[in-house]
Amino acid sequence: MAKPVLIIAGAIPVILAILIAVPMITKPDIPFSAVVPTDKIELEYTKHQLQKISFGITEETKSQKTEILVIKDDGTTRYTIIEKGSSQPDKRLTIEEEKIRKLTALIKETGFMAIPSESFHVGDDITQYKKSSLKVTLNGQTKQIHWPEQNATLQFIPPIITMVELELDQIISDIQKSN
Repeated sequence: MAKPVLIIAGAIPVILAILIAVPMITKPDIPFSAVVPTDKIELEYTKHQLQKISFGITEETKSQKTEILVIKDDGTTRYTIIEKGSSQPDKRLTIEEEKIRKLTALIKETGFMAIPSESFHVGDDITQYKKSSLKVTLNGQTKQIHWPEQNATLQFIPPIITMVELELDQIISDIQKSN
């Protein structure tokens, strides 16, 4: 015969599992974080290669190279490079729907839209660095974030930003290989 203590100890996990499962089964609506076909997303990702130029008392920050990637909800993509003030012809293509869904899920499910739009201070001793910005419009809500590369600031760049940056850099890399 089983001891009552063992029966009670064994029943506790079962009761907790039931308490968790019942609300999930009976809840009729879709969680907010789920990607649905009606989600509309547009991204504008910009990367600047910046250089500080000192004139003695004053200094100026100039862009050596700027890359702009614009992704529309239907997968239409435009990639532009501006190098030393001269714009190269745009590269246009369509990326597959799976990548759009992956980006939408990454933005939506990680809480990217809730990240504070704080400013990251670039170290005074840094003369060359990369600075990125991302403007996301998800279902009519817009969020814009600017950040330097991690080596140029003492502040912590959230991993969510880095994850999105890596995905967008991969798309840029794919575009450069295709043309």
